[in-house]
Parts: sequence; structure tokens; C-alpha cells
Amino acid sequence: GALYITPLLIVLVLIEFTDLVFALDSIPAIFAITTDPFIVYTSNVFAILGLRALYFALVGIIHRFHYLKYGLSLVLVVVGGKMIVNAWFGEKIVPTEIALLITSGIIGASMLFSLFKTRVEPTEEQLNEAARWWVPGSPPKAETASREKKGAEES
Repeated sequence: GALYITPLLIVLVLIEFTDLVFALDSIPAIFAITTDPFIVYTSNVFAILGLRALYFALVGIIHRFHYLKYGLSLVLVVVGGKMIVNAWFGEKIVPTEIALLITSGIIGASMLFSLFKTRVEPTEEQLNEAARWWVPGSPPKAETASREKKGAEES
């Protein structure tokens, strides 16, 4: 048989390229923690393999983590500050263990504050807003359900 390049192949190549870009984007953050090439390489491989699966897992519960984006922003500031301080003085001023404790504390606190804020069940409108924010261009659940009903009625 003949091989054909279909639009699906182009989409697959673009998705994998995006995964690669995101993995390469995380290299500076990894170097803030360690300079061991094996750890840097393997962590990026696992990032490429797990990024898409983690995305779909998070889409279902992201409405509960309102403050997570602020916590992650603060983590980037801490990692950048650690890299600048260590480069400025030419030695390890901020130990890796302290940086990891600060990072995990920030992420944990942002998750706890988020869970405390969203301890009540979300409304349908909040769920639709969360889905629209995390899945750009996706229709709200009500529109999807009405389309499915129309399709079933027309059949």
C-alpha cells in the first residue's frame, strides 16, 4: 500500500513538537535544582511522556485549584531568584534542599488555600468557565449536550 500524509499526521507532528517545546522550556528550572545531565535528560523525557496525560487529568479538577496559578508564578520567581543569587556570588548560596522545601511549601499552600476556597460544590457556570479557560475554544457542556440531542433526533 501507498503511504499518505493526512491532516491527522500534521496534527500529531504539531502536538509532539509542542510537547518538545514545553520540555525544553523547563530545562532552566531543572538546572536551578541540579546540574546532573542524567537527571536533566530523564526528567525531560518523562515530561514529554506524561504532559498530555496529566493535562487531561487536571482538566476535570482544575476548578478546585484557583490559587495554583499564583503559586506556580511565585515558584518561578523563587527559582529565578535562586539562580540569580547563585550566579551573582559564584557559589551555591541557596542550598537545593531549601529551594525544594520553599517550592513544595508554596505549591502545597496554594493548593490548600484553593481547596479551602472551593470547598462547596461548583455551579454549572463555574465548571463551564473552568473548562473554557483550560480548553480554549471548547463549547460549554450545555451546548455539547444540545448538539448531541439534535444529532440523535436527526438520525
